[in-house]
Amino acid sequence: MKNIYQEILDSKKKNKKLLAILIDPDKVQFEKLDKLIEKINQSFATHIFVGGSLVETNQIDVIIQKIKQNCKLPILLFPGSPSQISKNADGILFLNLISGRNPDYLIEHQVNAIPILEKTALEVISTGYVLIESGKETAVERVSQTKPIDRNKIDYVCQTVKAGEYMGNKLIYLEAGSGAEKAVPLEMIEAVSKKIAIPLIVGGGIRSKVEIENAFKAGADLVVIGTAFEDNPNFFEA
Repeated sequence: MKNIYQEILDSKKKNKKLLAILIDPDKVQFEKLDKLIEKINQSFATHIFVGGSLVETNQIDVIIQKIKQNCKLPILLFPGSPSQISKNADGILFLNLISGRNPDYLIEHQVNAIPILEKTALEVISTGYVLIESGKETAVERVSQTKPIDRNKIDYVCQTVKAGEYMGNKLIYLEAGSGAEKAVPLEMIEAVSKKIAIPLIVGGGIRSKVEIENAFKAGADLVVIGTAFEDNPNFFEA
């Protein structure tokens, strides 16, 4: 597997937009997994993210192995805790929740993940994770016990992501949350994309191909869809 982060950087330089399908292991139906993978292969997805805020299944390894049998896309872990780390993935978004002030999600989980990561060959990509208010309480908010940043405080979000960049993060991830009522505002995406030099990921509340394109046009380098694709595997055929 090639250097995933370098490929993301190269794509940003070329203005080539990327799309990740987020798979929540708790929502996967094994009898339908082959069909789901087939639909991913037929889409214009470039990456697969695996994980969630609170994953209770112990089948993450099996799910990733199954995906790899029939899909060549790079698989990145999107973990809510160290228990979601799988050596079978290609890389991991090493998240720190810079929008919140809960030390567990700023440093404690990261410290606890090191003994596990050191036993793998995963490509570790430091990622500043920013939760944006989306009209309802999301799983990220409940599990992390942190409040999202007000969707109208664009200047403060810009300060936050720039701090994340200065601290050494390689990616910034603006997240409205799984099942969000409202996606990250386009004007926020535009402002953040102009504020930072590193690639920008945007996810949560994006429910159509038009909304994906709008996020790209606003400045997102990589867009993530999860719930919309889970609910409608024919998402890209509409």
